[in-house]
Amino acid sequence: MEKIWLEKSYPPGVPFEIDPDKYASIVDMFHKYTEVYADRAAFINMGAQISYRELAQQATTFAAYLQQDLGLVKGDKFAIMVPNCLQYPIALFGALLAGLTVVNVNPLYTARELEHQLKDSNTKAILIIQNFASILEKVIDKTPVEKVILTSLGDRLGTVKGAIVNGVVKYVKKMVPAFNLKNIEHFNKALAKGEKLSFSPVTICGDDLAFLQYTGGTTGVSKGAMLTHRNMVANLEQAKAAIKPQLEEGKELVVTALPLYHIFALTANCLTFITLGGTNLLITNPRDMPGFVKELAKYDFTAITGVNTLFNGLLNTPGFSELNFSNLKLSLGGGMAVQRPVAENWERVTKTRLLEGYGLTECAPLVTLCPYNQTHYSGSIGLPAPSTDIRIVLEDGSDAKIGEAGEMWVKGPQVMKGYYNRQEATDEILKAGWLATGDVACMDENGFFKIVDRKKDMIIVSGFNVYPNEIEEIAMSHEGVLEAAAIGIPNEASGEAVKLFIVRKDPNLTKKSLINHCRENLTNYKVPKFVEFRDELPKTNVGKILRRELR
Repeated sequence: MEKIWLEKSYPPGVPFEIDPDKYASIVDMFHKYTEVYADRAAFINMGAQISYRELAQQATTFAAYLQQDLGLVKGDKFAIMVPNCLQYPIALFGALLAGLTVVNVNPLYTARELEHQLKDSNTKAILIIQNFASILEKVIDKTPVEKVILTSLGDRLGTVKGAIVNGVVKYVKKMVPAFNLKNIEHFNKALAKGEKLSFSPVTICGDDLAFLQYTGGTTGVSKGAMLTHRNMVANLEQAKAAIKPQLEEGKELVVTALPLYHIFALTANCLTFITLGGTNLLITNPRDMPGFVKELAKYDFTAITGVNTLFNGLLNTPGFSELNFSNLKLSLGGGMAVQRPVAENWERVTKTRLLEGYGLTECAPLVTLCPYNQTHYSGSIGLPAPSTDIRIVLEDGSDAKIGEAGEMWVKGPQVMKGYYNRQEATDEILKAGWLATGDVACMDENGFFKIVDRKKDMIIVSGFNVYPNEIEEIAMSHEGVLEAAAIGIPNEASGEAVKLFIVRKDPNLTKKSLINHCRENLTNYKVPKFVEFRDELPKTNVGKILRRELR
């Protein structure tokens, strides 16, 4: 397809191309910006902060421990299984400095999921928060893991505060089930050991693996996307190029409520804002919405990223609308479709635009983003990032016309190397340099793209394609609805029928009134035939609603 978006719609100050080889590796980038912004706060968590200088020192110390004490060598796999806390960036950059490949692990994994990821990735060592050590205990003997580094939530908060936090977590809230793991080291002791050891710098090039980033498993067995240092450098440069015109170097504070082990926050918050000398405000438990809002009230935050359910949750939490949004410049939504009612309410409350982006793990993740100068919510996922090409492909393999829906294919320096040890799965998604996303999309006459839905989530009613996103957005526009999810269920007459799952905002909302609301806004075959009210909807670790668990 012709890149009509470049001349017609690219905003001022955003380059058509970026240099994916600007830095030899993430480590090269890390060295540069920890020196440039040495005295700036890099990360804040629970009132404690770490400067760029301290981050570089502690990451190097941890790298020395990994090398000299654990004996890990370039290319070994190192898993990190912690929530948003100061230990994460120290361990992340320490592992990368040592030339290791980082395997990010969701702390909420079940024993089965954890076993699969550790075995599939051939992980040698793991940093884990002790809250979930009992899960690791159940499977560690079935995995290649040889060494466990344990940490507690308060370990980097200072002696007094750390002890209080750790005591409350373990003894008051009883969030640490008993466990018995062998061959363990505690994180702070590992750093103490590392201080007495010498770090040996490792030569790292762009083709070396930086991450095995596992897909969420929403589309089947979880697979490890091989993301190289060049993939990550390219994507952080693409993200930076798209948002930099509205940001100031050395003056930004980004709210990081999405977990850093997820590719969205890892690239958009952690890596990209390091190149801007920004400060990441780490929110450990964003599901505690009142506590989240209370934390936000302490800071003059300038940027926030999230998924639709996070923004919706904040908007429905008392006290959020009273916060000071005068410094807020950038609100970025991704991970799932941003729904119009949520975006418009966000703009009304915060007086800032909620820019929707689109990405996937296999693209590190950014593919498209709404332009920074967009004046209001458009329902679009925006324009391809610099150095990114997109095709909309029809069933017969030909390119779609403008406005015609087809599968989105992506090409660019951010596209993964492939799935780890899964050549067949790699061949299914990578086609002559193009990545077939599995998402149905279309492009308008100005080069703006819109996701229609995932191919696998599409509902077929009497031969007509029905896209859950559209149904959910209409349902969400009803003032009595808090959350919505639509699926197809078998129906003798029409093949499939639409079923809606609803979390009510108004306890008096009835099925009849909701269906009538949908009937006013949707053609007949799209109108839900069934409505089920629930107290909550199943979600992934970042808040993406899991339709497959509703089927």
